[in-house]
Amino acid sequence: MLDVLVDSPILLALTAIVGMGVVLGSLLGFASVKFEVEGNPLSDQINSILPQTQCGQCGYPGCRPYAEAIADGDAINKCPPGGEDTIQALANLLDVEPEPLDAEHGTEKEPLVAYIREAECIGCTKCIQACPVDAILGAAKVMHTVIADECTGCDLCVEPCPVDCIDMVPRKTGIRHWSWPLPNSDNSPLVIASDRNVDVAA
Repeated sequence: MLDVLVDSPILLALTAIVGMGVVLGSLLGFASVKFEVEGNPLSDQINSILPQTQCGQCGYPGCRPYAEAIADGDAINKCPPGGEDTIQALANLLDVEPEPLDAEHGTEKEPLVAYIREAECIGCTKCIQACPVDAILGAAKVMHTVIADECTGCDLCVEPCPVDCIDMVPRKTGIRHWSWPLPNSDNSPLVIASDRNVDVAA
């Protein structure tokens, strides 16, 4: 066997690569078990309550760092996007008294979504770079637009815009703005949604 490997440099190289792969894979597997860092289940529960706007108004770079800080004893009232509902949910989870929203970090507002006035957009990509959730679609020197369903309303894209073409507008909610998928077959009823009424035609 050794003679075959010596006579064939390609087989020798492949054997060496496979051998190194097995050894390194075993070492990595051992290290992942030996040095595993367990997460804090409490911070995971807190993070699931936070609104995931990643806006940084709480003083932390995102919702996950704030959740970890709360788990370590920080105040639960620093999240303006979450508002009173989030504070109450965190108080219930942690079994503490709810506190009023800390005005130093902002005020509670209705849900907002970014809107780019596309005719004025110069395609500078600064808003794309600022968006923490990749909710802006576009490229350099090409008009940008916001994917409304992905936008968290953090307004971090507004300030970097050099032509001031981004507005934060209320996110439309309620029955007047619902939409239903079209039926899959001709036998299903057709549902048409409008701002004024909902008609069902057979």
